[in-house]
Amino acid sequence: MRSLKFSDHNNHPRDNNESEEQRNEKNYYWYFGAALLKPWLTVITQRDWRNFELIPKRGAAVIACNHTTYADPLVFAHMLYDAGRAPRFLGKAPIFEIPIVGTIIKGADQIPVYRESDKARDAIENAVDKLKAGHILGIYPEGTLTRDPDLWPMVAKTGAARIAVSAQVPIIPVAQWGAHNVIGRYSRKIKLFPRTPITFLVGEPIDTSSWWGKQNDHQAMVELTAMVISRITQLLEEIRGEKAPATIFDPHKAGLPRTGKINKLSSTKKKDDE
Repeated sequence: MRSLKFSDHNNHPRDNNESEEQRNEKNYYWYFGAALLKPWLTVITQRDWRNFELIPKRGAAVIACNHTTYADPLVFAHMLYDAGRAPRFLGKAPIFEIPIVGTIIKGADQIPVYRESDKARDAIENAVDKLKAGHILGIYPEGTLTRDPDLWPMVAKTGAARIAVSAQVPIIPVAQWGAHNVIGRYSRKIKLFPRTPITFLVGEPIDTSSWWGKQNDHQAMVELTAMVISRITQLLEEIRGEKAPATIFDPHKAGLPRTGKINKLSSTKKKDDE
């Protein structure tokens, strides 16, 4: 297992035989965003990228990660960029309307998600198209910040599984820990110093071929989704050095909405199934 520390992050071997599609991943907007954000992230975080050689240098894959804080997409993109890729992400549509920010992420070929609207399915179709074009897709299977009080992965949505199966690509599970110490869950306050350790642990790819053609089979997608979340949780246990709860947190059973800000999880969590 290779662990990339701050001192050697510039020594990651690059593939000089990239395809035209690979070179086109990193367009002007990607280079501009990287030039803007990477130095800032380098200053405030201490990176520990483990097994990141499992991220393919070329070709499509869904990279599925746990989601704890608003800072996650920045460090997730940073890790994948250090691995030599320029990923596509699904993001909330309103972000695409923010001046300057919206222009950059649109130009970087990111995918808007219009929640609770007739356009909601467009994001899935768009994501499948990106994968078929050879890109990698970074995604949070939970669909929002985890509601688990201790930041363990919660019961996920089936979108990541359906996208991967529709595009007939593998799913690579990834666990991340530390970004919540840069920006707390639902917080807007950024911790700058001292530098915050950020750890990513990449797992072995999940072969989705057994589910090909079953993207509209809800139970099959629930099964694959549970496997993905289980793998991510196991990786996170390794990073944190502790075991996750035996029963995965289910926001529906806890009486919590799937989307929207939940400020007091500990006080709203209810054992309504007792």
